[in-house]
Amino acid sequence: MAKIFKAYDIRGVTPDELDAEGAHRIGRATARFIGAATLAVGRDARRSSPELFEALVRGIHDEGVDVVDLGLISTPMLYYAVEALAAGGGIMVTASHNPAQYNGFKICREHAIPIGEASGLLEIEKLSAEIAKQAPRPQRGTIRSVDVREGYVDHVLTVGRERPRLKVAIDCGNGMAAVGLEPLLERLDLEVERLYFEPDGTFPNHEADPLKPENLRDLVAAVRRTGADLGVAFDGDADRAVIVDNTGVPIPSDLMTALLARRQLERKPGGRVLYDLRSSRATAEEIEAAGGVAEMSRVGHSFVKAHMRKVDAIFAGELSGHFYFRFSPTLVADDGVAAFVAVLDLLASENRPLSEIVAPLRRYSASGEINRRVSDIETLLEEIRSEHADAPVVSQLDGLLVRYPDWWFNLRPSNTEPVLRLNVEADNESLMIEKRDALLARIGGR
Repeated sequence: MAKIFKAYDIRGVTPDELDAEGAHRIGRATARFIGAATLAVGRDARRSSPELFEALVRGIHDEGVDVVDLGLISTPMLYYAVEALAAGGGIMVTASHNPAQYNGFKICREHAIPIGEASGLLEIEKLSAEIAKQAPRPQRGTIRSVDVREGYVDHVLTVGRERPRLKVAIDCGNGMAAVGLEPLLERLDLEVERLYFEPDGTFPNHEADPLKPENLRDLVAAVRRTGADLGVAFDGDADRAVIVDNTGVPIPSDLMTALLARRQLERKPGGRVLYDLRSSRATAEEIEAAGGVAEMSRVGHSFVKAHMRKVDAIFAGELSGHFYFRFSPTLVADDGVAAFVAVLDLLASENRPLSEIVAPLRRYSASGEINRRVSDIETLLEEIRSEHADAPVVSQLDGLLVRYPDWWFNLRPSNTEPVLRLNVEADNESLMIEKRDALLARIGGR
């Protein structure tokens, strides 16, 4: 079962890698590890989710822990519920953007603090292997159902003051975003072109991964066909969002981080904003121009949230489409629907097309993330680090980051496979292509 425990969550093919028996053990192990009286549990619409949910809850009950059943929800709704209901933690049954045959669990403690590889997931893995031989507690837990939709809408509306009248195209990818979106849209004055709002765990229209350009085709076409002011696509569990401008061009999420930070900094002047180390130089430049303190962060939601809590950051964003809000002194969470609300607020404030707002930030040339499968990642990274030892900036915060005055690159190992992920940015396209191609030739692989 070890292969399903990842850096940030638990995920695998059902039932071959993750079945009801495994879910039962994970439920017991999680309940014992967290040690709280009550856990909140939600699930997505995958066909395997009801069975895994039932087994998971049975395991939690075997440890004498009560369950709040949140029903079919998104992952950010679980985070909200853990905080709002003062639960001791939460588990979301989901495989996020993975294909239909996958499922898994995202686990958090009180205040929706994530449990990842460095913060307890390894201990849960170990407990889940041992616990099957142990008798259940004599006092079993209870279960009650709670509908958090209306409270969740109030919650996400706090990230933006303005409620503009706009035309928008929204692609939910048959994931869970619509559960929180529908009651939100009832309170906004928007003309909405809806795409794939029906939760369907078979994902019949396209994968619920908006980072892949092919999954944005329908949204881009809808924006152009309807003349929408913007488009938004959510991933399967709605903790990520990708924004498309009024011309149908997707906006890189590092640039959206910079734009959304402007408004957050108007509310909290001088605040600290985190950006992941793959982000354009324009991101930090814009944060600082808006009076904020820009700080680089490791990639991954558990790392970003921990960093935000440590330095009291007000906002953060990742290239992957995760946008993190400080909803309260105790709740830091990534939320795609909240990001949508924040974009509406930005458009109302700027009162001009989104394509015009973002245009000045497209001042550098970026390669996008390129994956290469290599055999000896550690040796290769050390060799390349040595070759660039004289660069002005060499960081090993997450993989290898090297910065020169007119270009930079990051090489970061995947957490799940023998793959290196390369990002290159330069002052102009010809320099970017030159450096990108040289690095790819140096890396080799396929």
